[in-house]
Amino acid sequence: MINSPSVAIRMATPEDAGQLLAIYAPYVEKTAITFEYQVPDMDEFQNRIAHTLERYPYLAAVYEGRIAGYAYASPFKSRAAYGWSAETSIYVDQGLRGRGIGGQLYLALENLLKQQNILNVNACITYPNPESIAFHQAFGYHMAAHFIKCGYKLGKWYDMVWMEKHLGEHPDTPKPVIPIKEL
Repeated sequence: MINSPSVAIRMATPEDAGQLLAIYAPYVEKTAITFEYQVPDMDEFQNRIAHTLERYPYLAAVYEGRIAGYAYASPFKSRAAYGWSAETSIYVDQGLRGRGIGGQLYLALENLLKQQNILNVNACITYPNPESIAFHQAFGYHMAAHFIKCGYKLGKWYDMVWMEKHLGEHPDTPKPVIPIKEL
């Protein structure tokens, strides 16, 4: 898909769950970046990947021979009218942040979402998180909502913000969304 001299972006598979969990686990165990308390087990994580790939992209960034980060989209909300909106998520190995891996993942993710006819992307971000907010702003997201003390993790209350971006025009009759497995 997208390649640079050091990073290759490809579709993730359920077989990648072990490497993806190794990236995700420290975010669960040591940060409030995710509000999940327990690291999912391998079966659960494989099922999450497979379920996502039924409709949305789930991308892996390979750097120096191993997966260094991943990004995926999921439903913004479950009601049919929200079908042209997706929530984005991204995780990069904490030791490899700042190398452009996240940016390459997001560019590839947005490109695929556009091909699917997704028009809105939304990011749910723990607040404060100035790095994530700056990252999303650099990609053209703007602040849409701020919720106060809505998540409790690691002995502290956290706010949560939603940032959004339009990937295209909003016609009177939008084109149908194409599941990723049909692209």
